[in-house]
Amino acid sequence: MQKKLISDIIKMEASINPISVSGWVRAFRSNRFIQLNDGSTIHNLQCVVDFDGFDADLLKSVAVGAAITVSGPLVASQGQGQAVEIQVTTLSILGKADPEEVKLTILSPKRHSLETLREQAHLRIRTNTFGAVMRLRSKLSFAVHEYFQTNNFHYMHTPIITGSDAEGAGEMFRVTNLDAAAPPKDERGQVDYSKDFFDKETHLTVSGQLEAETYAMGLGKVYTFGPTFRAENSNTSRHLAEFWMIEPEVAFNDLHDNMDLAEDFIKYVVNYALTHCGDDLDFLQKRLEEEEKSKPQDQRSPMPLKEKLAFVLEHNFVRVSYTEAIDILMNSTPNRKKKFKYIIEAWGADLQSEHERYLVEKHFKCPVILYDYPATIKAFYMRLNDDGKTVRAMDVLFPGIGEIVGGSQREERYDVLKEKMIAMDISPEELYWYLDLRKFGTCVHSGFGLGFERLVQFVTGMGNIRDVIPYPRSPGNASF
Repeated sequence: MQKKLISDIIKMEASINPISVSGWVRAFRSNRFIQLNDGSTIHNLQCVVDFDGFDADLLKSVAVGAAITVSGPLVASQGQGQAVEIQVTTLSILGKADPEEVKLTILSPKRHSLETLREQAHLRIRTNTFGAVMRLRSKLSFAVHEYFQTNNFHYMHTPIITGSDAEGAGEMFRVTNLDAAAPPKDERGQVDYSKDFFDKETHLTVSGQLEAETYAMGLGKVYTFGPTFRAENSNTSRHLAEFWMIEPEVAFNDLHDNMDLAEDFIKYVVNYALTHCGDDLDFLQKRLEEEEKSKPQDQRSPMPLKEKLAFVLEHNFVRVSYTEAIDILMNSTPNRKKKFKYIIEAWGADLQSEHERYLVEKHFKCPVILYDYPATIKAFYMRLNDDGKTVRAMDVLFPGIGEIVGGSQREERYDVLKEKMIAMDISPEELYWYLDLRKFGTCVHSGFGLGFERLVQFVTGMGNIRDVIPYPRSPGNASF
């Protein structure tokens, strides 16, 4: 007898031919009605047991959380909430779940806070919320690859362990096999990394961008999609120490091409979610509406989740220079009344999440792409504009989360790049290979980085980034 997934069964017509399905018990009512879920869909399958035909001890083992297999004909349901149900003829227990222990976990029927669910991250995937979020995460991952592959990008795997700091920020996790208590020292009393495994100081990567640029110079269009790490002590709902980054790099693309690519890519993956994940989005939308009932009106989402996603598809992203944005923010009511935590006082300020969200949610009321930022607040590899004070940088800002994409046209001029590196105390000798690209057929090229978890957070409507990755890593937390 062929086993079926519940996602397929609930779409089938009633039939006398028996089918078999395995899953976990979500509920068992009146010693008769089993609600079964196998993770393939947000919906449960009702399985009806004739308790007179089964051993009483066997039925006692049909407890919430237990893994079971049932088989029988698929019949039209007489109850509400489902079109079909299985009339159980055989039932076997694959793995028991003690009801008393279940009561102490998030598998119990009562509602649990997201904080409580994080404490049992190994079980939270059994809940409706996390089943929906992680199915969406999986579909979005597929959509990322589908977009780039159908647009003739080549997927490359950049190093996880690196000796360079792509961002120049220094917030990196060190990789070493030296004795932490008594590492070897050089004549200056400093740690002697020449005795380390890689013969130099190495770290977990913060970005695959620099290596991706080298491949774009030979393959034309490449993208990376892999784990990145930041040793930034930010214990917030927007930051993770380990996350996944999507980074395309394209030869011969300027900043405007880069903005076009970012907008087209985001719209593609959002549309994919709307097209293929309707049931999960419906559930998450209802969940968000219930959650927001306890919030003040001004803190609620301006539109339902699916409507917000459709809004992104239906509107062009507004493109605004940093200079224009600063003028808007300086003259805004929150800034004049000092309601912002970080007051904008002059051109050159580094925009914070509150400023980005004001531009998106209050002023323009649509996604925004800011460009041409001050060179002093951006990375060394961004192309210097002719004014000598701004760079060809861009950030895509979304409602609810602020920056979702950061990118730029890369500096293709050897002398200008080397001068910027020296000014920012980045060793040209260490990154000689990156400079070399500007000596052998240099050209205009651009790329961006998109934190995958922020994309998932936007699409699912989840308020905390720790709830859109299976096992979040943050300051003080490496559990599971």
